[in-house]
Order: sequence, then structure tokens, then C-alpha cells
Amino acid sequence: MKISLDWLQEYIDIDLPVSRLVEVFDNIGLLIEDWKEEDGDVILDVETYANRPDTLGHLGIARELATALGLTLKEQRFPLAETSKNISDLIDVQIWDEDLCPRYCGMVVENIAIGPSPEWLMKRIEAMGLNPINNVVDVTNYVLFATAQPIHAFDLDKIAGRKIIVRRAKQGEKMQSLEAKDVDLTSEMLVIADEEKPVALAGVIGGENTAVSDSTQSVFIESAHFDPVSVRKTSKATGIQTDAAYRFERGADVSFPPEAARMAASLFSQFSGKVCRGIVDVYPKSRKIKTVMLRDHRVTSLLGIEIDSGFIEKTLADLGFQLENKQPGIWQVKIPHFRIDIEREADLIEEIARFYGYEKIPIQLPPLRSLEPILDPKKEKIKTLRQLLFHYGFDEVVNFSFMDPEKQEKFTHDLNPIPIRNPISTKAAFLRTTLIGGLLENVAWNTNRGAEGVDIFEIGNIFQFDNDSYNEHLMLSMVMTGSTGERHWKEKGREAGFFHLKGTCEALLAQLRYGSFFFKEENHPHFQDGRSLALHFKGEEIGWLGAIDQKILGAYLLKHEVWAAEINLSFLFEKQTQAFQYSAVAKYPSVSRDVSFIGAKNVSFEEIRVVLEKLQLPYLEKFTLYDRFAGSSIPQGEVSLSFRFIFRRPDRTLQADEVDVFQQKIIDTLRASFNFRLREGGKIDK
Repeated sequence: MKISLDWLQEYIDIDLPVSRLVEVFDNIGLLIEDWKEEDGDVILDVETYANRPDTLGHLGIARELATALGLTLKEQRFPLAETSKNISDLIDVQIWDEDLCPRYCGMVVENIAIGPSPEWLMKRIEAMGLNPINNVVDVTNYVLFATAQPIHAFDLDKIAGRKIIVRRAKQGEKMQSLEAKDVDLTSEMLVIADEEKPVALAGVIGGENTAVSDSTQSVFIESAHFDPVSVRKTSKATGIQTDAAYRFERGADVSFPPEAARMAASLFSQFSGKVCRGIVDVYPKSRKIKTVMLRDHRVTSLLGIEIDSGFIEKTLADLGFQLENKQPGIWQVKIPHFRIDIEREADLIEEIARFYGYEKIPIQLPPLRSLEPILDPKKEKIKTLRQLLFHYGFDEVVNFSFMDPEKQEKFTHDLNPIPIRNPISTKAAFLRTTLIGGLLENVAWNTNRGAEGVDIFEIGNIFQFDNDSYNEHLMLSMVMTGSTGERHWKEKGREAGFFHLKGTCEALLAQLRYGSFFFKEENHPHFQDGRSLALHFKGEEIGWLGAIDQKILGAYLLKHEVWAAEINLSFLFEKQTQAFQYSAVAKYPSVSRDVSFIGAKNVSFEEIRVVLEKLQLPYLEKFTLYDRFAGSSIPQGEVSLSFRFIFRRPDRTLQADEVDVFQQKIIDTLRASFNFRLREGGKIDK
């Protein structure tokens, strides 16, 4: 923003060398990028901020300097010589879209003699880097650079029906701008229209068909407030950048349009113009003054230094704020409309610090109070999962949430994928419905580069469209292929397999204290028939594991067998975990018994476990299946199962005859439930 030092003298009396003035600007946060002397004036290039539109005019800059230097702003007078004509008889203003135009003001000046501007006005316009055009256009620019309030002058006689209608453009409407550019309008754009057509793009630029010319006799002065977002979108869509749009899109002062209109009308009257009585001010929903409570102790707390309350009151008052003492050390501060950047107490304290001087605030680290972070159970569980998976030799990967539609078709299941409206690539046109696809991409990438074994996992969201709603679930997926562990000259690595993956799933659930889970043989479209298990928790399916189907592997050009598991963590984390159970270290020895049975091949360990747990034997500490064998010595369709049962009493050592009773009860139960037979010394009990 260019600022003329000579122009600033209209508002404050400055008697400082330029070097000292630059220092003052810098101290209050308005940096001078450059300055130069020009025709006896000093032009300063001031760097302002996007949230400080009040500093885009000489008045706002003068207010800042006056506060910093302890000066008083000069009162500006703009007298009006009004005629007997009433403005309501000359123009009708209607706002059809109050959201995009909260306020619209206007005045009419008749009998203007269009011609060159006086020397003082041309000097002001040239100082801003513009060429003077005529006295009317130059006044509109003068008001803009003086106050940061854009205004526009229409040729009143060219406004059809003498009506100003602020509305959205109709689709297909066109307008020729002052730059002689044809503009295609859309319904997203706000326009100023007369009875027949759009005559200006609101907040951006006027139209050629109502422009002031040498034959103009009467002008209508527009001074309004437009929605910043609307102006920004219109400016970008049309490619028209103007000084008015630059200010409106940053947020103009909604309270100032009447003052700007009167200022322009007063200047027009110096060119033989006659101001019609009254002002049009359409302001349907008057905006309330924002108030913020300011506390003296909070100023001290944030700045680390006590600042005199008198300095606080004077500084804020000089900046245009209104303070009301509620009680000692507490003020209710009314925020002027031109300070759109002030939202809270800390913003006011920043204003105090700017003018007090940051260099006066001592450099001292304040005492810090550390608080224990609030534990998130979900994050803690995920952290536990990661640590355990690292322990089991898995590496974590993070993939994009997108999926190739062609590969998505290979994962046939009941989850409907969600298409992306504007995908970054045709191969990323869907949100993923499984994490396994991304992990297989990782496997292919690594094996193509010589990796002999890949054990990886990912924790992330999958997405689906279900019953007219979009849902996402947190999942854990693991993939294994090739040899596990590092290569060694002495021995080969163990091939990744089903039992490693199944054992990892069991360890994860056990570590998180989800005890009531079991596996059940079921087919799933992601896995090979007969080589997959469903993971159930409290009777509900929460995951799958098995060997990936060959058609899916083919889509990723994988030839080796790949094992995978996927668990729904969103569902699992909603379930209650088992409470911790503490017990003293056992004082007495355990007694173990190994028993082998012959039984039907289709009886699962889960079925056996359920039956044995229902026995509720008092001293059965645990039991495991340590051997499963099928061969020529075993009848067709049957299998040998060897169990180890461990018994222990907490108060004394168990006797052999006591254990015999428990063992016999187990044997009788398995015989009755599954028709199992004992296998002893190579012989099978009939």
C-alpha cells in the first residue's frame, strides 16, 4: 500500500525525519518495504496484513501513527450544500440479496461540470501511481485511498427507470466493464442492475453503459458493503483485479459507507455540483457492535509485565475502541467495525503490546505448568498392537486410501465402494474397501526388488457405501509371504505360514485382553477355498485370515503364496475387555498329564475347548493341544489329538489319585461328546 507523507498531513501533524518515521512504522508492525522522494513528497510502500483492511487507506495509517506518537487526529469536515430536491424522488434502491450486500448507500449530485481535476487532487492520484482521468473519477479514487472505502459514480441519466437493484446475476447475462471487457455473468455473481440490465459487478468494477462521460450532468454515488467471499469469487472468475475488489475481499467497514458517500458528494459540490437532499441508506439488518472483556491481570499474564491501566485505556481509545469500566482492572471493550481482526481478549492484548513496545518486554521464560496428557484408550490399544507386531517381525506401512477400480473388482464382497468425484488418477478412483490391496502392492514392489520375505501390517480406515450413507471402519491387516526372519549362513529362514499368522492374531487379542474369541473354518472370497478361518469374538465375526486367492494374486502379478489377516478394530474396540486378574506366584508344583485321543477329523479344537470349559474342573489350570497326527496308522477320516492337561491346587500339592479322578472325568466327557477313543502305547482303545 502506497502512503503519501504529504497526504498524511491532512490527518496528523508529523514533524519527524523519514528515517525516524520508518522506525515508528516498524515498531508497530507496519513494515516499510521501500520509500522514495517524489515532487517534494515522500511515498512510503507499507506492508499491511490481510486481516487489517483498515490500513489500506491514509486514515487508518494516520490513526496508527497518531496512537504511536501521541498525536491527535484532525477532524475532517465535508460540508454539503443541499438543494431542495429530495433523493427519494430521484432514485429507488432495492437489495434483493441481503447476505451478499448487507448495506447499500447512495447520494445524488446534479449539475456537475465534468473536467480535469484541480492540481491538489491530481497530485494525490499521481502519488498512488495512477493517472488522473477527470474530476469525478479522481474523487472516487481519492475517497478509496483516503479511507479504504471503495465508492463508484454512475451517470444517473443512464440508469434505466432510475432504479438500483442489488441482485444475483441471471445465468447467461452479459455486461461490458469499464475496461471494455465483455463479462459473462453467472448466478454466483452479485451485480448492480437497473430495470433492464446489470450496470456493475458489485464490489469489482462498474459497467461501460452507465460510466461517467464528458456529457454527464448528474451522478449517483454508490457507497456500499459487499460480502468479501462473493467479491473474491467474482474477481477470480472474471479475472478482473481492481483496487476496490482488493479492499472489499478483505472486509470493508460496514459502518463507513454513509461517511464515504458524504465525503464524495462534498468534493463533487466543489465542481459546481448540487447535492440533492438526503441519503439512501438501505441497511436491513444492522450489525451489532462486538464487545470483548479485557482484564488487567490477563494482560500481565500474557505479556509477563505489568502495564499501567492508564496506558491501556488511552492506547485503545486512540485506536478507536470504546472502553467501559466494569470494575477495577476489568473493561468491556466495544470493537469498531473497521477492526475486523479483533475477535478475543488476546487480540486486544496484542494491540497493547504493539504500542507499548515489544523491545520493552523483558526476555524471560515464564514458568511452565506441565499437565499429564489425557489417555485415549483407542490410541493406547493401537500402540500396544504396533509394539507386539514389531516383536513378531512385522514392519508397518502406510498406504493411500485409494484403490484401482480394476483391482477393486477382484475383491468381491458385500462392501460397496465409494467413487471419488475428482480422482488424482484413474487408478485411484475408489476409496478402499480393504487394506489388503495396498499391502499386496507393497509385497509386489518389495519382491520385485529381491526381497525374499515380506511381513508387513497396516492400521487404517476402509470406506463403504451402505444404505444411502457413507461409513468407515478402522482395520488392522497383516500380510506374510516368503521366509520369515533374517537370512543366516547356518540355516534357512522359515517359510511364512498359516500358524505364524494365526498365532500372531491370538497373541494380539490376548494382549488386549479380549479373551472370548475363537476361529472357525469358513470360506471367504478373498481367500482360497478350504484355506481360511473366520475370527469370532463373543459370537460375532470380527475378522478373517487365510491364503490369498490366486485370482487376486494374479492381479498384482504375484506368484508366491501370500497369507493375510484382516481384523475390524472399530468393532473390537467398542467391546469391553477383560479386567486384570492378579494372583500370587504359585507355591505348590503343578501336575501334568498327557492324553492322546483318536477322533473324527472334522471336530475342531474350539468345540473341544467349549466342552472342557463347561466341566469347570476346580484345579484344571490350563490345557493345550500339542500334537495332531494323521497317517497310515490312523483310520481313514480320523485324526490323533494329543493334549496336555495341567492341574494345580493353590493350598497344597495335588495327589496322584486326585488327578486321576479329574483325568478320567475329562476322558469320559470327550468320549460322550465326540466319541473319542484313547490311544495308548500305539494301541487304540476300542
